[in-house]
Amino acid sequence: MTRAARRRASRAGVLLGVMALAVAAVGCGTAHPRPIATGELAEAQTFPYYRLYWAGHAFNGHPLAAVDGLKGYISTVGDSVYYGDCVQTKGVFGGGSCLLPLQVTTVVYRLHSNTTLGPQRNMVVRGVPATVYDEGRSMELYSGRVAIDIFSDSFAHALAAAEQLRPLNAPGSPGGRLPPPIYCPGLSGAMDQQLTRVMENLPGRACQRAAAAVAFATALVE
Repeated sequence: MTRAARRRASRAGVLLGVMALAVAAVGCGTAHPRPIATGELAEAQTFPYYRLYWAGHAFNGHPLAAVDGLKGYISTVGDSVYYGDCVQTKGVFGGGSCLLPLQVTTVVYRLHSNTTLGPQRNMVVRGVPATVYDEGRSMELYSGRVAIDIFSDSFAHALAAAEQLRPLNAPGSPGGRLPPPIYCPGLSGAMDQQLTRVMENLPGRACQRAAAAVAFATALVE
C-alpha cells in the first residue's frame, strides 16, 4: 500500500482488516499501464459535486494512469487522479504496494487541526494557504470549499505538481492564483507575514469569524 493511500485510509477511518484485503487485491505491476480509457476520463470530467484538480495528462514523464470519477467517489475521502506505472486499479487504496510518483486528491474540506500531520510547515502556494508535511513529500492546498492533497516522492515534485494543478471538470489552466478558501484552514505551527496576510483576507473574513466563534464558546464554558 502506498504511503499516500495509508494516509487517505486513516482519514476515512477505514478498518485495518479492510485495508489488508485491499492490499492483497491490488497488485503492483512493473509494465507501463494502458492509456486511460476515454470513458473513464470523461466520467471525471463530468464529476458534478465540486472542482476536481489534476496535473494534466502526464506529470514529469509519468502518464495519467487512473481517475476515481463518480463511480469511485467516497465523500469522506474525496476523488483522486493517479500518475505512474504501478496503478492497476483505481479507488481508495490507489496503486497497491508501489510508491506513486504523484497522486492528487480533492476533497470537501471539513474543519480539523493539522497537528496530526506531524512535523510540517505552512506557506503560500499559488496565492492560497498550504501545508507541507511528510518530510516535504506531501502538500495540502486550501481553495474554494475543498482541500487539494498532493502526494509525491519529493518536495520539488510536490511543488511542481501544485504549480501544474488545473480543474479537471471545469475551465482553467495551470499557473496563476487558485480561488481562496471560503473557510479558515486549521493550520498548525508558525505562519510568516505573507501567509498571515492571506489568512486575514480570506472571503467573508473567515478566520476572524472562526476566532470569534471559538472565543464565544470559551466564554460560555468559563
